[in-house]
Amino acid sequence: MAEGSKDQGVAAISDPEEDSPNMIVYRKIEDIVMRIQDEKAGGVAIRTVKSFLSKIPSVVSGVDIVQWLMKNLSIDDPAEAIHLGSLIAAHGYIFPINDHVLTLKDDGTLYRFQSPYFWPSNCWEPENTDYAIYLCKRTMQNKARLELADYEAENLARLQRAFARKWEFIFMQAEAQVKIDRKKDKAERKILDSQERAFWDVHRPVPGCVNTTEMDIRKCRRERNPHRVKKSVYGVPDDGQSQPSPIHISSQPTRKPTKEDVQKEITFLNIQLDRHCMKVSKVADSLMSYTEQFMEYDPFVSATEPSNPWIIDDTSFWDLEASRDPSQQRVKKWGFALEEALKDPAGRDQFLKFLESEFSSENLRFWLAVQDLKRRPLQEVSSRAQEIWQEFLAEGAPSSINLDSHSYERTSQNLKDPGRYSFEDAQEHIFKLMKSDSYARFLRSNIYQDLLFARKKGKSLTGKRLTGLMQSS
Repeated sequence: MAEGSKDQGVAAISDPEEDSPNMIVYRKIEDIVMRIQDEKAGGVAIRTVKSFLSKIPSVVSGVDIVQWLMKNLSIDDPAEAIHLGSLIAAHGYIFPINDHVLTLKDDGTLYRFQSPYFWPSNCWEPENTDYAIYLCKRTMQNKARLELADYEAENLARLQRAFARKWEFIFMQAEAQVKIDRKKDKAERKILDSQERAFWDVHRPVPGCVNTTEMDIRKCRRERNPHRVKKSVYGVPDDGQSQPSPIHISSQPTRKPTKEDVQKEITFLNIQLDRHCMKVSKVADSLMSYTEQFMEYDPFVSATEPSNPWIIDDTSFWDLEASRDPSQQRVKKWGFALEEALKDPAGRDQFLKFLESEFSSENLRFWLAVQDLKRRPLQEVSSRAQEIWQEFLAEGAPSSINLDSHSYERTSQNLKDPGRYSFEDAQEHIFKLMKSDSYARFLRSNIYQDLLFARKKGKSLTGKRLTGLMQSS
């Protein structure tokens, strides 16, 4: 009875893993892969191809896979079938026999199916020691067929330095596996070698290729599964940092939480309770209103005047957008948010003009100076940072700005080793100050209102003039 209840407990633990989004995707892919391999039910014929002085066993061509996907999954576009096949290959279910890059090509390239033992649904999380054994084993085998690629040789050298103390043990493990492999049939050994190589192409991909096994760090934090056990391919622990594979040794029971663990959990939950939450309906309303607000500024949704440079070879629209004579549409956009006003050169000029009338232009000039600092060459950053400090923040500065004590302390600490982002806290404080105070008054000021209503009466003279010129030509 005790054993039965224990088994039920283990099953209960594994259920969340089965319901994870990744596992649902794996099951769908595996269903397609099994259908492709089922020749009796109309799958792709797996054959042995004769090459010069040799035979290549258990392969299919890329063309055959693409055609099967189009025929059996009701796909009309070959590009869509290739994309789906490439996703299946990226997860390691099919792989090219002569390439480390896991993608599907619609040609005569030969592919092989991965063994179910190596499928991602088995929750493999191979250790670096496993990878070291694999690379070490490759150096002992047929060098013409299994020669290490450049990036693999670099990885081997890096691992050899990292595991210098236990390298003898890794070498012995690799030797033992090579001896076992040599006893197998030659054709079977070829297939197994290629499948093992494809497994590592998924978990240690070629530089520049996406690692489909990596999980987003935020997703890992949310999961926080204490029963998740790393699985080692060869059952070798990585410097004692994780348990050996559950295939070889049963997983150890988790330790009883201490008082400190419970306190940390309570603190974490309290933080989560204090987080600002919004109803999905309110978020949807905000997104819809934002979309409606900016719809007329999207050249792919609304017509642009005088022409659309994304459709025809006429850049007049861009010239108008960069000009100092803004259209009514541009002036209206300044009222959406301070960010929109500061993005527009004319908007910056008008806002600066308004701040000068209020004798508070130093706030915007400081903000612009910090923005300019972020784009400066590295060799100029230190001197320019000191200039900004002397102009705006030093005692008796000619254009002194009003900072809170926290931002001032952080900024003065940052300037001991000045960088492009030394003024980040101060800039954020000044931006919030302008947004909550000066910007609201700017929108109510005569400067903005006169410009807005003047443009409403006759849009932009420049826009009209340019439109007339285009029509006459």
